[in-house]
Amino acid sequence: MTDEWTPGLVLHSPEGTRYHFDPGALCLELLTTGGPDAYARYEVLHRPEDLAQWLEKSRLRLPADAVAVSPGQLAAARRLRDALWRLAAARAHGRPGAAADHAVLNEAAAHPPLVPQIAPDGTPARPLPADGAQLVSTVARDAIALLTGPHADRVRECGAADCYLLFVDTSRPGRRRWCSMERCGNRHKVRALRARRDRTEE
Repeated sequence: MTDEWTPGLVLHSPEGTRYHFDPGALCLELLTTGGPDAYARYEVLHRPEDLAQWLEKSRLRLPADAVAVSPGQLAAARRLRDALWRLAAARAHGRPGAAADHAVLNEAAAHPPLVPQIAPDGTPARPLPADGAQLVSTVARDAIALLTGPHADRVRECGAADCYLLFVDTSRPGRRRWCSMERCGNRHKVRALRARRDRTEE
């Protein structure tokens, strides 16, 4: 690990550009792996190893081999993710979410979570022997803390018409609009500049 590490993920737009996305919470990072309904086309959690690889990229910063994931635990992770998509999207639009999705979170959180460890150099170390159920529980507990905590009303959906990424607005004024200034924020600025230019040329 280096001091240059910052939380968040490197994503790729449909156009192929790379950009940094920090949703502000571990549980919202899981939403970048796919989701229910229309989001199913973005599914990347096909095999247990795929969930382990996501773990390595997540803000937990654990190596892919730190957690053993079974096919059943992978299915549980996808079930949790899909419920969380619906709950976070509902919260972003001022709705409470469905009781069935809350039940999925509670069921997942009932399992023991990952046990954090620290290395001699002060960086995160791999947890004690752990499995996918503990990883799912850790994500579920993070989701419950977010949805019941002080930032529950700061869950936002990206302001771009064609982007539905969800994030926690931790900015002091609470005015974050974009999933990433590198992508959607920049696209908005370019469109606004073109619109102003077109108006002056009329």
